[in-house]
Amino acid sequence: MTDQHPEPGLVALIAHARAVPSETREAFGDAAARIAHDPRAILLRTCHRIELYAAVDPGDDSLRLPDAPEGTLRLEGMDAVRHMFNVAAGLDSVVVGEDQILHQLRECLSDRHVPAASGCPVEIGSHAPTAMGLHPLLERVFQLALHLGRETRSWREGPPRSLADVAFDHVTPVTGPVIGRRVLVVGAGRMARLCALTGDRLGANVLVANRSADRAAALAHDANGEPVAFGPAAPLPAADAYMLAISARWPLSPEARTALLASAAPVVDLSSPPALDRETREALGARYTSVDDLARHPQEELKQRLRKRFERLMDDAEQNLRSWVGARDAVPAIQALSSHAEARRSEELDRLFRRLELEDHERDAIAQMSRRLVAGLLHVPMVALRDDPTGDLDEAVRTLFAL
Repeated sequence: MTDQHPEPGLVALIAHARAVPSETREAFGDAAARIAHDPRAILLRTCHRIELYAAVDPGDDSLRLPDAPEGTLRLEGMDAVRHMFNVAAGLDSVVVGEDQILHQLRECLSDRHVPAASGCPVEIGSHAPTAMGLHPLLERVFQLALHLGRETRSWREGPPRSLADVAFDHVTPVTGPVIGRRVLVVGAGRMARLCALTGDRLGANVLVANRSADRAAALAHDANGEPVAFGPAAPLPAADAYMLAISARWPLSPEARTALLASAAPVVDLSSPPALDRETREALGARYTSVDDLARHPQEELKQRLRKRFERLMDDAEQNLRSWVGARDAVPAIQALSSHAEARRSEELDRLFRRLELEDHERDAIAQMSRRLVAGLLHVPMVALRDDPTGDLDEAVRTLFAL
């Protein structure tokens, strides 16, 4: 008997901040990005995780996955699917149920829905590295994950929290409540924005520095703060805490670096790779917190009642996917059975019409009756094949009808 639970041909390589350092993780992300436009691969890349998902068809080894660094988790089949569902639900995040990962998943999928530059439709089975389509299995898993993620967010109890809240949790033991404290946010992207708005909500005086003065001014305005100078010639603004969220090194002059080391202010670096060089990070000592440090922060505990609800929903999503995989696997058998029946029907009609002299309307009536007869006889087997999660009926049909 075949396996009662067909496994999807899915492989996931998971490099998380809990096990793979930032610089190593980002290098793996760069390598994974080189195949991320293949229809059989999709890459999820955030400050805490690099996750490469690949649809692996039997007998096709043309998709070369990058070498994974030490600490990378390799998951296959339903283990990979379950992990994706956990990610979408926010159960694998530092902040359980945080919204940012769901936004990132949605953008990850929507990026693959952009039409090819030529305007021509992309064939799903295409192996062209620049193709923008997506393998049906990856599409299905991500759509199920997004649906699951949206539903679980509706169960949230209390106000939403983000990684920025965890960052402020790390500085308040040093600064005390940040009401009236000066907090410098370096950057103007999504994470920097979260930090600035969280600081404003907590009552801090927010300063914003960014390579784009216009973006710094816009974010400072939204956070009821003020923009400050950025760059290797800029002085270090006096602050009670520094939060870095940029995609490059923070360009500090020697004077600004000296001032940073001389201050007592904590530094939370949410950048990956880090915004500060190794020497400065080591010199800051315990005052420095990296994005990897935050990833190792103990997760919030999910209430038992809510956890059981999460698990039931994920079980339902898994069963949905198993049924879909089973139906896709059954398509060749359905087509073969249908073709076999139609061929036999046509042969018998030809034999009958050669023996009898019939009017055209009589031939049409007999042909229509034969089609209804065959369709009626095959209806139940066809439905059973489509809904069979085990694959046993596929094998039985092929044996019984010599397909």
